[in-house]
Amino acid sequence: MDRRPPARRSLLRAASLALLLGRLRMAHGAGIVAVRIWPAPEYSRVTIESDEALSAKPFFVATPPRLAVDIEGADLSPALRELVAKVHSDDPNIAGIRVGQNAPGVVRLVIDLKQAALPQVFTLPPVAAYRHRLVLDLYPAAPMDPLQALIAERLRDAPPPPAAAAPAPETTAQTPAPPAAPDPLDALIAQHSNHRSPPPAEIAPPTLAAAPISTAPAAPPLPAAPAAPAPPSSPSAVPARPGNRATATPTDRLIIVALDPGHGGEDPGAIGPAGTREKDVVLRVAQLLRQRINATTVAGNPMRAYLTRDGDYFVPLGTRVQKARDVQADLFVSIHADAFTTPAARGASVFALSQSGASSAAARWMANKENQSDLVGGINAQRQAQDRHVQFTKLDMSITAQIKDSLQLGSVLLGEIGHLGQLHKPQVEQAGFAVLKAPDIPSVLVETAFISNPEEEKRLRSSAYQEQLANALMRGITRYFAKNPPLARSRSV
Repeated sequence: MDRRPPARRSLLRAASLALLLGRLRMAHGAGIVAVRIWPAPEYSRVTIESDEALSAKPFFVATPPRLAVDIEGADLSPALRELVAKVHSDDPNIAGIRVGQNAPGVVRLVIDLKQAALPQVFTLPPVAAYRHRLVLDLYPAAPMDPLQALIAERLRDAPPPPAAAAPAPETTAQTPAPPAAPDPLDALIAQHSNHRSPPPAEIAPPTLAAAPISTAPAAPPLPAAPAAPAPPSSPSAVPARPGNRATATPTDRLIIVALDPGHGGEDPGAIGPAGTREKDVVLRVAQLLRQRINATTVAGNPMRAYLTRDGDYFVPLGTRVQKARDVQADLFVSIHADAFTTPAARGASVFALSQSGASSAAARWMANKENQSDLVGGINAQRQAQDRHVQFTKLDMSITAQIKDSLQLGSVLLGEIGHLGQLHKPQVEQAGFAVLKAPDIPSVLVETAFISNPEEEKRLRSSAYQEQLANALMRGITRYFAKNPPLARSRSV
């Protein structure tokens, strides 16, 4: 007969149960929540999400190219087996995946590759809706130079049809009068935030080398391109990189507009009441705008659109900036559809960079929110820490000129978007958006609408409205170039 007090017996039973559950937990390993594959020409990502942190030991084999990863603290589960079927035949980098129990508590994952790669393996702590993530990024060892790809595309295509006459330059942008009702976004932010603007986010260009496993987020690299062969001889052929300008031949004046669909991949962006994802809407608008840009000429010079992402994959903020600079873009337009904590916020906005604080509480809140995209999308912290030592040079004077041009571009775009519906603010706002920090490119961020507003979400889902948005942005870009002709310069690859 147990003579111990009831309270002590209960405590001992609870302790025994906890110990038993702990042993069972150790025996079965971390629970796999989900597995995902994000294929893209730039890099393919494999994500393993678990309820506990995983430890991984990667081994890369060059011939044939493959990445083996021993995942410790996990057992082979149906979720891990799903990775095998998630590989698509059109994945540019992954040929197949094999998975098996290598040892008790150790699962071996083998990724067979289609080409030599620069893998990065790192872990991410829980953030937003995600638990612990083990991330495997596979970058091609020899990526295509993006500027050469644009010029090769231009050489392949037939001459574009004559562009419609650009609207006559206007002295001031036409915008609707500001709404009479108070802005609910400003009111709520004023209640819950201090009004000191944070220092601008530090942006560094990504680098090439693979990073070891780390435990915090950071920016995946954009590998440096190898020297590319010259395209066939042509009046507009451009055979050499800037380092070999002595043999370069100028092209026709190719006007390049970098379009930046926000978010992507692991980062869905804002999600509307009906489940509409920001990353899907803005990609579609960017693709529609690309069609219009590629069919347009300015003063006889062809235009080309370059998308920082052309599929559902994640691109870090700093990499988006660097990609626009790599193609020597004339403009940079980042496209978004934001959300707020209440459905009352509505209307489109256009933002430019600020170095001296945000122009409003709403602009500051918006910039802070967008600048956290890297945390959700997942970037390699150790590599980012190394990249911070490589900074853009002499930004002060060029950024000042960039902001001036960006405000002009933003004013024209705001006027055109204002014809489609209500504006959130009747003027271009400014804040420290990390994605607008290209020092030599006029750059704006367009919030097309508040996806958290049911009416605006419905419009954003509409194909007809997406076409109207693309048309409005195209008119604004054309009007901007009518007032600000691109500088005469040659492109070289």
